[in-house]
Amino acid sequence: MTRAYFISLALGVLCASAQAAEPPPDLAFGAFQRGLYQSAMQEALKRVKENPNDAPAMTLLGEIYREGLATPRDLKVAASWYRLAAERGDRQAQFAMAIAHLGGAGVEKSPAIARQWFEKAAASGHAGALYNLGVMELEAEVQNARQAAAFFEKAAERGDPDAAYGLAILLREGTGVEKDRARSLTLLRKAADEKHVAAMVEYGIALFNGDGATRDEAEAARLFARAAAQHSAVAQNRLARLYASGRGVKANIVEAMKWHILARAGGLGDPWLESKLPGLTAEERAAVEQAVQRFIGK
Repeated sequence: MTRAYFISLALGVLCASAQAAEPPPDLAFGAFQRGLYQSAMQEALKRVKENPNDAPAMTLLGEIYREGLATPRDLKVAASWYRLAAERGDRQAQFAMAIAHLGGAGVEKSPAIARQWFEKAAASGHAGALYNLGVMELEAEVQNARQAAAFFEKAAERGDPDAAYGLAILLREGTGVEKDRARSLTLLRKAADEKHVAAMVEYGIALFNGDGATRDEAEAARLFARAAAQHSAVAQNRLARLYASGRGVKANIVEAMKWHILARAGGLGDPWLESKLPGLTAEERAAVEQAVQRFIGK
């Protein structure tokens, strides 16, 4: 479940003085946003030289080296910049250090050290850190679902769609929290609105079945289509079945077989859909092949 967040976070806002009515423009981050990575790197280095405690500039340098944007990719150098910023209290750098230690990216691979950095970032309200602490509770040798739910709750309150999805599943199953199907669906819908792929699939299934929500096959089809476009094999399979049966969408065998083939390539076969392939005309087969190629070529 762990995912590495993109470390950008409005560094200009973070480095501005809380008392300044009109903070000066952040030239380094501004250049970074425009894709002028060499200029961003030079400006950030200049800032660090002028102020050895400029944590946001250090975090930006860590991102540049981690991604290899203006210089050859160097995870060890990236980690060194992140560490400097993290030690100065930058929560984004603390989160980056946690992610680095989880995977051993330029530093020692150590879930224990990763947790320490997640806890530091979480103390400052970092949603991603809170979410990952929740994941750690679920993946621990002695699982603590109640604590995981508490972390997900805090992260979801801060707008993290992964946490909203995770909490929704716990609420649906009554794991670590009292079962609450209505709130679970509310959170699924919220995460789906944020384009969380798994949430779109789960909420689409609930809508299609009328499970705790008003049945809406058309809206379910729209959600499956959005998730299918993001390469969800489950969504592709569900969408293929809808096109094959004409439920929620107008029946279209070419679209049905396109999504079936894509789902099958993603590891999700379907004997019922597979049985329809031999009945395609030569023209339909050609159309399916073209449709699959167009999707792959995106």
